[in-house]
Amino acid sequence: MKKEVFINSVGSVSVQKTFDNSGFLDEVVNYEGTSVKAVDPNYKEYIPPAAARRMAKGIKMSAVSSQNAMIEAGLENVDAIIVGTGLGCLGDSEKFVRDLLDNDEQYLTPTRFIQSSHNTVAGSIALDMGCKGYNFTYVHANISFESSLWDAKLQLANEEAETILVGAVDEVVDHHIKTHQFIDHIKKEPVAMENVLRSGTKGIVFGEGSHFFVLSNQKQESTYSKLVDLGVYNTLPTTEVSETISDFLKRNDLSTKDLDGVILGNNGDVEHDSIYNDLGTSLFKEIPQFVYKHLSRRV
Repeated sequence: MKKEVFINSVGSVSVQKTFDNSGFLDEVVNYEGTSVKAVDPNYKEYIPPAAARRMAKGIKMSAVSSQNAMIEAGLENVDAIIVGTGLGCLGDSEKFVRDLLDNDEQYLTPTRFIQSSHNTVAGSIALDMGCKGYNFTYVHANISFESSLWDAKLQLANEEAETILVGAVDEVVDHHIKTHQFIDHIKKEPVAMENVLRSGTKGIVFGEGSHFFVLSNQKQESTYSKLVDLGVYNTLPTTEVSETISDFLKRNDLSTKDLDGVILGNNGDVEHDSIYNDLGTSLFKEIPQFVYKHLSRRV
């Protein structure tokens, strides 16, 4: 028998002060730039200093957000760990290649090579908590986290696991920023936070962060919400977006009239925001609309 799936906790490190679960956006951090780094917590409170010095930024962010998610859920271990990432530990990959060139391929320490793979985060978290269960990393570009979430939902609904730690992480790397600015994926000129969504220029403001959630088929006191359904659509023509959304709602015995609000992915890229603008003035015209990319610069 299939069971319901609940989101029982959240842990987050982002460009806002979200690492402290006692409050949410009580103090908004303003920024201006083409890329934005995460607001770092005091890593010494979560990671031994000697270990932290050898860790890539993505691993440190994930250590904090995953620990906070586990604490809020009241758990010391889980049945599975699933992580989604688009870039993995790209910073250490870049440093390792630079070291190869600078040292003529000799006298290299293995640390950066070991930490440069995409599945380093999931493996590091598992080692820290002693989790010997299912451990998987999805690298599906823009839908890496969605793929992780789908995997967890299927396992929980079919009672293959009871608690799963699901997360996503990506870090800002200078060379990556410069490369994507060159092809207009990232804005060429700095933009202030309050102007991002109406900048009228190509590209986005790129950011970094790590976000983890404990999913379970058991509801508890810390439960935030129930995960009812999930849909990922590939190569969907623009003309079919509204119909596809309506069909998705209908599949769950809902219509747009039942919605209290809708969260859209506007990111300030003049070439790609049109789809959200169209939905906001048609299908979701009478529904409160929320955006988040000006506050948390994940793509």
